[in-house]
Amino acid sequence: MGTTLVILDLAGIFVFAISGGLVAVRKGLDVFGVLVLAGTTGLGGGFLRDVLIDATPPAALADWRYLVVPVVAGLITFAYPSALGRQERRVAVFDAFGLALFCVAGSLKAAEYGLGPVPAALMGMVTGIGGGMVRDLLAGRVPVVFRGELYAIPALAGAAVAVAGERTDVPIAVVATAGALTCLVWRLLALWRGWQAPLPASATPSV
Repeated sequence: MGTTLVILDLAGIFVFAISGGLVAVRKGLDVFGVLVLAGTTGLGGGFLRDVLIDATPPAALADWRYLVVPVVAGLITFAYPSALGRQERRVAVFDAFGLALFCVAGSLKAAEYGLGPVPAALMGMVTGIGGGMVRDLLAGRVPVVFRGELYAIPALAGAAVAVAGERTDVPIAVVATAGALTCLVWRLLALWRGWQAPLPASATPSV
């Protein structure tokens, strides 16, 4: 499982870092700002996961590849912003791919460290939403996960599929693909159809 987890982690970091870099470009930040947002978006969720499951030092500090990947993604985004897209929806699509990869990687790593199915699935969700939350806060935006969009729920569903499959004899690559597709398809459908998470009813005026 080790190689699969590293591949999922690095792929998720790259995609999330691009989404963070695109947000920075749209905000008019300089190259340093682009690299900071790319790095925090790509590494934030995994860093938080590793600390919570006591996988220390976090992979982002123990493996040079985890630092190089977001830097490369940030530089590519800074150099070719028009080729990667200028619209919010395209940023959201990159973000959806990162969410799918990270929720699976996070849940499988948590399971590998001995967490039960429910805590492992929750760690997968935290891994998926953590970097995006940090990105949005640094960019001065309300985090996507708090805006009523279906974001955390697809991440939790994908993580749950991965955790359930990990406890069977199904090859880990198939398990990871199934979990990632569950999250990705749900998130993309939510973007396309405008699906929203339940919101509280509007407050009625006091009489």
